[in-house]
Amino acid sequence: MAEMALKSGSRLERVLRSGRFAVTAELNPPDSANPEEVYQAALVLGGVCDGINATDASGAHCHMSSVAICALLTRAGYEPILQVSCRDKNRIAIQGDLLGAAAMGVGNVLCLTGDDVTVGDQPEAKRVFDLDSIQLIRTVKIMRDEGRFLSGRQLTEPPRFLIGGAANPFAPPFEWRPYRLAKKIEAGADFIQTQYCFDIPRLQSFMQKVRDFGLHEKAYILVGVGPLRSDGAANFLRTKVPGVHIP
Repeated sequence: MAEMALKSGSRLERVLRSGRFAVTAELNPPDSANPEEVYQAALVLGGVCDGINATDASGAHCHMSSVAICALLTRAGYEPILQVSCRDKNRIAIQGDLLGAAAMGVGNVLCLTGDDVTVGDQPEAKRVFDLDSIQLIRTVKIMRDEGRFLSGRQLTEPPRFLIGGAANPFAPPFEWRPYRLAKKIEAGADFIQTQYCFDIPRLQSFMQKVRDFGLHEKAYILVGVGPLRSDGAANFLRTKVPGVHIP
């Protein structure tokens, strides 16, 4: 990728800029108010990961909040990636959470649409979607680079974030996915994390378009991989986890 000034100075950014192979992982958030459960999970990941994703009610299931997990991780010296979903909060709440996370030392944020409430265990919950994921990426960029809220009001100290977005090469319409990725990068995404990859030919086709568009020179792309412990786990991912395709 082209040389550029540091956006956040985070460990993840430095690893990506160095050209080394970056490893991130998701921390399964606890259904608990006990911080030790977060620390125990982080112990497994901290020594091998350049960034730990703090998920934001993924799968539309309620867990400990991503902001709280990031606070615990930074307190213990880990490198968190704050996941922010558009599903549950409006722009006022999101901007406040971003400032709070930055104040706690979080230097990475991943902007997500959020799984629909119908796939979770509280389908009666109200959807918000005040912003979509592209607008959310642009919001973080405005706060970081222009030092202001969306209202235009100035920030006395802007947050410093490496801004991330998600891509799913494995969901139709396949030919549209590289164009959506281009929009996210144009909006301000510095890095991209894909959904789990179990379909190599589909990934190759997607990445060929990415290279044709020159997107790999504008953002870092991290491909999602993960072990399947059993046939049952594979079937669960195929049928219950939105956006995951297993051939």
